[in-house]
Amino acid sequence: MADTPAITDRNLEATTNISLKREPACFAFLSPRSISPPMPIDSINLDLASADYFDGRASLWTALEIRSSVSEERPTAILGFDETFLRPFARALIEAATTRASYRMTIVEEVRSSQRCRVVEYVTGPGKALEELTIQPFDNVVLISSAKGPDGEETLFQLPRTDSFLRAFAKVAYVADQALHDLLKDMERVARLRKPVTNA
Repeated sequence: MADTPAITDRNLEATTNISLKREPACFAFLSPRSISPPMPIDSINLDLASADYFDGRASLWTALEIRSSVSEERPTAILGFDETFLRPFARALIEAATTRASYRMTIVEEVRSSQRCRVVEYVTGPGKALEELTIQPFDNVVLISSAKGPDGEETLFQLPRTDSFLRAFAKVAYVADQALHDLLKDMERVARLRKPVTNA
């Protein structure tokens, strides 16, 4: 048992929670046709949804979750993404918020990928693959929208544009990104240990 490789548990949900109750009011727009009213966002966090192997390599899937008093603080995922998304998204969000210039973030697919999506949104449906996000700053909030080709953009959710939130989000993104990449290294180490040795 002492030689059994172990993967360290990383509780992202507990370490990445950011309360928005003292920030400007933000909302998630949970219906593309306004059938449901926008949901106020009281806090956000990241949650590790799955850790698996895909196309022969370790891969992670993380969710950006919101909690709201109108849903009894139950977590609601609004974005799902692989391990390559968090770092550029955090950079794009902070750049747009601090420069006051809209930022179009293209979700680049890797050549080797097949049926697997890199980023999906759960706001307007059960999981729609995204090719581009628009991050648009206003006085108090930053609006996150998905590109819809010739039909324009679909508003997904808002985040605060205050210094306090941006500092907190930058810290959370850094900590989470480190944890995710450390977990990937652990998974790759375990995979190497379990790989059968072939005689030459």
